[in-house]
Amino acid sequence: MTRDPARASHASPPCLAADIAPDYFDPLAVDPQQAVDVARWRKAQRIALLQARAALSATDRAEAATAIARRLDTLLAEIAPDLTGKVVSGYWPIKSEPDLRFWLEALTRRGVATALPVVEVVSRPLTFRPWHPQMPMVRGHWNILVPDNRESLVPDIMLAPLVGWQSGGFRLGYGGGYFDRTLAACRAKGKKPIAIGVGLASARLQTIYPQPHDIALDHIVTETGRFA
Repeated sequence: MTRDPARASHASPPCLAADIAPDYFDPLAVDPQQAVDVARWRKAQRIALLQARAALSATDRAEAATAIARRLDTLLAEIAPDLTGKVVSGYWPIKSEPDLRFWLEALTRRGVATALPVVEVVSRPLTFRPWHPQMPMVRGHWNILVPDNRESLVPDIMLAPLVGWQSGGFRLGYGGGYFDRTLAACRAKGKKPIAIGVGLASARLQTIYPQPHDIALDHIVTETGRFA
């Protein structure tokens, strides 16, 4: 997880489009030129933020993950005190993301169903496969480890790893738009998972220049605080 992001061959499972097509922009944006400009600005910010995150020591990253986990526990105690029958989706950490697998494992010991996002069809919403610590894993799309099963779950609570973020819940991810597509698809079906962005406080930006396709998260949790 300490590799140089500029040399990485793959990104987070939900978000690789920007690595494949650096000039990617969402065609639903009102002004195509503005969308291209924003995409280029985001790419530069993404590179800088990933480099800064990768430069952190393993100890600093572990401490940040522990602090984030504590704040997640506090948040869930407030918004979902009874997790019986609930599905919580996490993520498989890459590119120096906070590693919260220990937190997901703790949820499984409480009887909570946990899942990981999977790209089964490029440029389509994510699916979520059940996961637990003993789950066999296989290389999925873009060579990322995913649960070795075909079962699908619908998350009630969905974690989204952040590269950058701004107040109001807007997330800068890896550029593929998969979480936005997934949230939009859920809402179209009348479902609205609680979406929680998790990342570093130092990744806060004044703005990410939200575009029409960007969907604000319900909460953002960092090692230093919680933001709506």
